[in-house]
Amino acid sequence: MRSLLLRLVFAVALPALLVTGWWVASAGSTDVYWPPLRTILEAFPAVWTAERLRGDVLPSVLRLAGGYALAAVVGVALGTVIGSYRRVRAVCEPVLEFLRAVPPPVLVPVIMLFAGIGDTMKVTVIAAGCVWPVLLNTVEGVRAVDPVMAETARSYGITGVARLRNLVLRSASPQIFAGLRQALSIGIILMVISEMFAASNGLGFAIVQFQRGFAIPDMWTGILVLGLLGFLLSVVFQWVERRVLGWYHGLRASARRSP
Repeated sequence: MRSLLLRLVFAVALPALLVTGWWVASAGSTDVYWPPLRTILEAFPAVWTAERLRGDVLPSVLRLAGGYALAAVVGVALGTVIGSYRRVRAVCEPVLEFLRAVPPPVLVPVIMLFAGIGDTMKVTVIAAGCVWPVLLNTVEGVRAVDPVMAETARSYGITGVARLRNLVLRSASPQIFAGLRQALSIGIILMVISEMFAASNGLGFAIVQFQRGFAIPDMWTGILVLGLLGFLLSVVFQWVERRVLGWYHGLRASARRSP
């Protein structure tokens, strides 16, 4: 119980300190672009009604989920193949390094030519940026499979799907989740960027509309919603990671306790 309370204090302390600092620093502000935090919080309930949450936040979350899921499936599948075969890796590595170096926001106009300006374009942009950390971490995780365990599996005749599921993906799963964590933050950024191009709803669209209409406190409320969404998604991801990688965290805890 005491450990849980300490963790809760540590989790809340820094956000509380930052909010307090923002409140104090902006309290006497007369700058139209830097309104007091009090003004922003007062505008929040009027701006983010249930209707606006359904009209702007929900579409953004669905696009993010679609692009993120697509990137996860493609990244893990390709990463497993590339990491498992040396010749495939040698052929693909130069191309992957070239494509990885291209910033996904630069591809937005190109993707719009092929996918139009609807949700397909936005999902594709998110997937194009999220796939790289997942793919590269999967490749490294598959390459790092313990050769002794691989030889043991071969000796016991564990091959095919059973070997892939119980040895390769299980051994690589900590690094796969590291890539998925990186991809989540990239996906949120690309979600906003994609909604700033020829969109009719979404968080990015709403923030730009507020800015163009000089509704500056409303614009800041949109930024707060975006931050809260990122925090909520991070908490959900950590919960899933703890459940899926319970065995891994248990091994690490046992290793720390060992003399």
